[in-house]
Amino acid sequence: GEFGLYGVADGMGGHNGGDVASRMAVLLLGRVLEGARPDESLLRGGMEEVNQMIFEEQQKDASLRGMGTTMTLLWEGERRILIGHVGDSRAYRLRDGKLSQITQDHSVVGELLRNQVITPEMAKKHPYRNIITRAVGIDPVVEVDVLSEDKQLDDLWLVCSDGLYNMVDDKDIEEILNTLHEEKAADRLLELALEHGGTDNITFVLGRVMEVQGE
Repeated sequence: GEFGLYGVADGMGGHNGGDVASRMAVLLLGRVLEGARPDESLLRGGMEEVNQMIFEEQQKDASLRGMGTTMTLLWEGERRILIGHVGDSRAYRLRDGKLSQITQDHSVVGELLRNQVITPEMAKKHPYRNIITRAVGIDPVVEVDVLSEDKQLDDLWLVCSDGLYNMVDDKDIEEILNTLHEEKAADRLLELALEHGGTDNITFVLGRVMEVQGE
């Protein structure tokens, strides 16, 4: 069967650099993993390879210097969902009505929060909230987080750029996902992010687990 690979790449660096990096990342990874079955080391290796290709591309072209992208991907297998993650986009899962953030933000603010230096309230206004500590394409080598989560029927997954979660609180996301059907929920999330002053790239994908093999 076809294994679904979906996610978000939020580009950074210059006007064209960020767009080029995020487009390249998605295209190249699709090519690298084409026809493969979900596998943790393949996912890690694939993302590392893509990182190297983007890095080499910006070495060749001065107008692309400094380009990079976040990358948060779900690769759905029969019983598990693999997550490949670099940067500050996020994967959330809604299970039994409860929203959990599954990935960790690779950002200055994320580190400060994890080390309990600042509170979540402070994080929202922190001057460095856009500074990420890891990205795809910036350095020759990147450290990729690869997570493996079990699938449960009816789980709802949300992968989004900071353009969504900086504008819409987790509790609001949770409520919307609990009360509206996916398509309506997607419209509402976008609407809310824009209402709250969203100017950044608001990118997200929403997907429900429809089947789990062997259940």
